[in-house]
Amino acid sequence: MKKKSVRFAGLLVILVLSLSAFAGQVLETQAQHDARMQWWREARFGLFIHWGLYAIPAGEWGGKTNYGEWIRNNAEIPLPTYDKFAAQFNPVEFDASAWVRMAKEAGMKYIVITSKHHDGFAIFDSKVSDFDVMATPFRRDILKELAAACRKEGIRLCFYHSIMDWHHPDYLPRRPWEVRDRPEAGADFERYVGYMKAQLKELLTDYGELGVLWFDGEWESTWTEARGRDLYGYVRSLQPKIIINNRVGASRTGMEGFSADKASAGDFGTPEQTIPATGVPGLDWETCMTMNDNWGYNKNDQAWKTSRDLIQKLADIASKGGNFLLNIGPDAQGELPAESLKRLAEIGSWMQINGEAIYKTRPVAPYKEAKTCFTRLADGTVYAIYLADEDETRPPASLMIFSQKPKPGTKIEMLGVKGTLLWEAVGQGMLIHLPAAAVKNPPCRYAWAFKISVPAR
Repeated sequence: MKKKSVRFAGLLVILVLSLSAFAGQVLETQAQHDARMQWWREARFGLFIHWGLYAIPAGEWGGKTNYGEWIRNNAEIPLPTYDKFAAQFNPVEFDASAWVRMAKEAGMKYIVITSKHHDGFAIFDSKVSDFDVMATPFRRDILKELAAACRKEGIRLCFYHSIMDWHHPDYLPRRPWEVRDRPEAGADFERYVGYMKAQLKELLTDYGELGVLWFDGEWESTWTEARGRDLYGYVRSLQPKIIINNRVGASRTGMEGFSADKASAGDFGTPEQTIPATGVPGLDWETCMTMNDNWGYNKNDQAWKTSRDLIQKLADIASKGGNFLLNIGPDAQGELPAESLKRLAEIGSWMQINGEAIYKTRPVAPYKEAKTCFTRLADGTVYAIYLADEDETRPPASLMIFSQKPKPGTKIEMLGVKGTLLWEAVGQGMLIHLPAAAVKNPPCRYAWAFKISVPAR
């Protein structure tokens, strides 16, 4: 090779490295990163499923009824007692195809399910653990059935996996109340990390191509950012196209979900039960949220968010450039709570009409104008989504949009209504007039979307 070629090759390597997104120990160009993230950025809406042994007590223990998936820790249940739930786990009503169809009909593009939560119980056939679904009367690999159903319906299957593990003998630290029965003596955290990687290898090699590995439980002192970088690289070595959340590392700043260090491990931030007040330019993020007060099934928890609230949260999140991961907690029989199904059906009906204002969209500043938020497509099309008040069952006859400067030839449509709408310039904004039929009999409830197409110059 000639010296000039060598110098050129060296410059090319430097350029590639300068464009690389350092997320763990895997280097990639910005174009490669964007290609890997594309489906996730376009999806905007996914289903979170928290399911495991904690569904058996259904939130009740010792006379209290406010527990969820943390019941073993919060109720301080000894391990031998908690382990007995495995012999009771027999969700004969579980139907993977029905679950996936439900998510699809709700307008969701991906499913994230707890392969293993903090209690250490795996809902798949793990060859490196006896604390899994094959040790229960059910004896069916739940994830294998979900993988087949997702492939059939075109839904991306993703796994949640807890770094923290209250069951494994080598996991450290112990809960303060545990050490009476489970002393730390003899535990080897490095051995636990090897076990965790072995389970992850099973998940990454036995269930087809996954969309996301969603880590959690990374906040205890034994886990570090360096361990997170190593785990990120390990996962990507097995499935290079997979997307990994920032909880693989140890730099998340509380429930707001973002990492303090831009060079930290992970591909997206994870706000929990909250929506950022404004967009976060240059960062990918996903709000995860419950429909009531618990992630896992609690039969007494009736603090349900309304369908209106959830639909408007979806629109708000999309307008700020984020994804919405909405949770459901199946019961011990494998049935999905009726209140959850009711809300998902209403969201699905809304998405059938207004999905084009959510999928593949980008944020438009300002993110919200009074009661209206905005999204846009790559071709410049803008969507204005009007958010109804609690007692507002019909859209207004006229809608004022201040942030969209009117241009001659602009075409405005109301999603779900045939024909174009009349509008007029008012100052620096536009006043949109709705036909009487659309006001009297609106195409959907809770929020109405308008497509604004501006002619090319």
